[in-house]
Amino acid sequence: MNSIELAGIDWLGRGWLLILAFTAAVLIVAALRKSCRRLFGAERAFQLWLLPPLAMLVSQLPHAAADGVITLPQVVVTLTSVGGALSSHVDGSAGIGWRSGALMVWLLGIVVVLALAALAQRRYRIRLRGATPLGELSSRWPVLRAISTDVGPALVGAWRSRIVLPADFEQRYDVTERALILAHETAHAQRRDGCWCLLAQVTAALCWFHPLAWWAFGALRHDQELACDAAVLREHSEQRRSYANAMLKTQSAVFALPVGCTWSPRHPLTERIAMLKQRQPGQFRRGCGLAFVLITALVGAGSVYAATQSTAASSGVAKISAVERYTLKVVLSIGDQPPRLHATMCQKPGQYYEVTEGNIGKLPPWHGRFTVVPAEHGQLEVQAELNGGSLSKPGYPKIRMLPGQMGTIQVGNKVADKDGNVAEDDTIKIDLTPSIGC
Repeated sequence: MNSIELAGIDWLGRGWLLILAFTAAVLIVAALRKSCRRLFGAERAFQLWLLPPLAMLVSQLPHAAADGVITLPQVVVTLTSVGGALSSHVDGSAGIGWRSGALMVWLLGIVVVLALAALAQRRYRIRLRGATPLGELSSRWPVLRAISTDVGPALVGAWRSRIVLPADFEQRYDVTERALILAHETAHAQRRDGCWCLLAQVTAALCWFHPLAWWAFGALRHDQELACDAAVLREHSEQRRSYANAMLKTQSAVFALPVGCTWSPRHPLTERIAMLKQRQPGQFRRGCGLAFVLITALVGAGSVYAATQSTAASSGVAKISAVERYTLKVVLSIGDQPPRLHATMCQKPGQYYEVTEGNIGKLPPWHGRFTVVPAEHGQLEVQAELNGGSLSKPGYPKIRMLPGQMGTIQVGNKVADKDGNVAEDDTIKIDLTPSIGC
């Protein structure tokens, strides 16, 4: 298994957690949004859409590593705490497996979706060429008059937002309606709805193959308009009829605006106008709604984090178990002498590397066999079979460590003289460093 395949396993594992978190969060929002809108208002219902990106972020947070398991066999086994770099010698003959192919398709889909969104944004901006600024309108954000009657009203952009008005703005709307439209677009800008649209577009791109992603994208844009309507009506509650008339007079052409907010006829005007007839929630209900949204976000994010803990713990095992080759570095030394053997072996799971050492003083030759197998908690287990030397019978020590971490098996005894100094040292020290791939 090559390094590309290993990267594919890791990214697919992270992507799977991302999709699970996104799916659960969107289903929660879908179940609560209408009830939340009815009880606490459209603004609080729109804030529920904070849950999907929050859940996706939480799903990628690291978890505390599980405690390592050290098996002490009949001989002395020492596990060091020195972590080594991951050794990966790419096998040139290994091809690209299905995991790498799936990763590439996913990344290609993200690029295509983002490229299409960028093209749509550029097409909309091209239609703004020739637009003139309206300096007579007092606003924190630049206000432009388009040269066409089918462009605007809209808020364009995320960070450097601009309010765009149609060419016949003064002729189409009366004074009150013009003030309400400006209030609507200003509310979008104050609420940073352009940034929300950008975040929604990126999330949809990450989950481009997920049907819920595109439903959620449309539902968020709809809830966004209802929330903005509610914010305007809270300040202009006596002008509901004029606000409804302004909606009916707005017949913008259907131009996609991925990052921005436009009065598109695709928005269900019937529901928006029906909301104008409803009584807006008071400050107490809005406060309760805010508490409800915060509690929902905290509980949802905490549940995702707890649910992904076991998945994350098993993902390392899945990654280790899927590997077809392991690298085992072996360094063998006797007593205080310099190492006699440096070997790096590429092994299949369960395949043994054998070594024999015959020059151990008066002791008979020593023989060892070593293999690497996957273990729990993302660890690798080096299993050894040792016999000869100072061993009266064969020993089968096992030692577990993380990939790239070094472990030591020490066999034999030290003989001291009458003064307590080491007179004879026939111990065999074997440093073992397993890693993933070859």
